[in-house]
Amino acid sequence: MRFSYIVLTLLFTQTFALGANTKPGVEYKLLATNKTSTMEKELNEAAAEGFHFSAVMGGDTAFGGSELVVIMKRNPEQNQAGRYQYKLLATNKTSTMQEELQEAAERGFEYCGQTVYSSSFGGSEVVLILQRDENRNSAGTFKYELLATSKTSTMQSELRQKAQDGFELVGLTVGQTSFGGNELVVILKSSVN
Repeated sequence: MRFSYIVLTLLFTQTFALGANTKPGVEYKLLATNKTSTMEKELNEAAAEGFHFSAVMGGDTAFGGSELVVIMKRNPEQNQAGRYQYKLLATNKTSTMQEELQEAAERGFEYCGQTVYSSSFGGSEVVLILQRDENRNSAGTFKYELLATSKTSTMQSELRQKAQDGFELVGLTVGQTSFGGNELVVILKSSVN
């Protein structure tokens, strides 16, 4: 018992001493909702506080049920308030997502992350998070392609062709969607010359 107390005391002392000598680190903010319609608003509210996107995942949480979860981060030593703006795209139709993604790119939004999410209103949807950096003018500088298929061999040949056309992979999800059951959903990006 005494040995455990000594070990815990040493660990606490070392942790406290290390914490006292370090600079403030990154701060995180977790956003979680079961409505995709409110996530874009929450993303932009956090961005106004200086946070920017870090990660996204859709799935069942312990108390919230099926939720869309986003982690945002900020460096308290840098003033990033208002630098980023976010757009969330959520749909169960590939053609709709492709069009919306390209329209957002024309307005300067860039791909950040994606997930498949089962909402209580829209069923299984692919959700994309897009970000616009107000310090960079990237409007119309990128072209996006969305590929969706249930066959890995088909995806391989489509990826090969898109790579030859100058596209690079930026995102991948595998999940059951209304697109066509269990599918690979790939987002590709290319610079516009």
